[in-house]
Amino acid sequence: MADELQSKGIGDSNDAAPGNTSETAAAESTAAENTADESTAAESARSESNKDAGSNPASPASGGSSQTVPGPESPSWQTLATAELVERRDTLQKEIQELSQRKQQLEQDLRQSFAGQSDAIARRVKGFQEYLGGALQDLAQSVESLELVVQPMVVQPSPLDHQNSNSNEPSVENVPTPAIADTFKPDEELIRASLQGFLEQPDFYAGPWKLRRSLDSSDVALLEDWFFNQGGRGAQASRGSRPRNVLLASGLIAIIGELYGDQFQTLVLAGQPERLGDWRRGLQDCLGLGREDFGPNSGIVLFDRADALVERADRLEERGEVPLILIDAAERAVDIPVLQFPLWLAFAAQPEELLIDDDLL
Repeated sequence: MADELQSKGIGDSNDAAPGNTSETAAAESTAAENTADESTAAESARSESNKDAGSNPASPASGGSSQTVPGPESPSWQTLATAELVERRDTLQKEIQELSQRKQQLEQDLRQSFAGQSDAIARRVKGFQEYLGGALQDLAQSVESLELVVQPMVVQPSPLDHQNSNSNEPSVENVPTPAIADTFKPDEELIRASLQGFLEQPDFYAGPWKLRRSLDSSDVALLEDWFFNQGGRGAQASRGSRPRNVLLASGLIAIIGELYGDQFQTLVLAGQPERLGDWRRGLQDCLGLGREDFGPNSGIVLFDRADALVERADRLEERGEVPLILIDAAERAVDIPVLQFPLWLAFAAQPEELLIDDDLL
């Protein structure tokens, strides 16, 4: 043994070079340090794996060694980004909805508040002001284009006024009889003959527009005064009732028809429908007329307003026809425009007659 060891040692010593002994020893120490580091790192890794295995009960362990079970896959970054964008969109939509509700509430508060109402009123007033300005301009232009001419109105006093004024003065001598009016002077004979015929027995079967009743002497005297003293224009005292006045007016219409033929139209003014009905029935009975004889295009027209009657009379004169105006006793006054027409008769009622007529209405 000793010989073998000696022989080996000798052989090794002979094989190694005398200068490389120190380098060999340094290399062996470095290799030993590396081996120790590797073993230490392996033990650290093994201890960490054992800890993971102990903390995860589902991980099986066999023979002192542990195997790591992979967990669920983590979501990708695209999924995370999409989820974040959806969340931000929902948040923005919610904020937009809240702002819209707030806007509606503010508008409602503004309309209900005084400031909002004042603003709306101001806009309406401004629009009406512009419309009114335009309308006034159009009106001014229309007025400028009109020819405004004042029509002279000639009013002749009634002979009754002269008689009343003369009766108030003390008279020393008799007042002379007024002269016959020039209007009916050429037809005096025909008028007086017709009036005398009215005093006779009535002709109940006379033709239309002929008097079918008779008059008394006072009625004839009143018509004579109206024809020859007043010239067909004036007021006469009422006969005491509307039927008596209608009878007298029927005699007047019959005579005017003999004078003017179809060139005249009778216009009756009575302020109430009941009074106009009395006139219609009375004229139908006294003159033998029908319903077709009453109307705008017929011989007799009934009016409850004076302005409409005056307008109709103006149109008749423009066509060359003569209007005969009869005014009911219930009318308290005669309108001034009526006085301009050539033929009109107004019945002047007594106070007691007016009271009876008001009681009947």
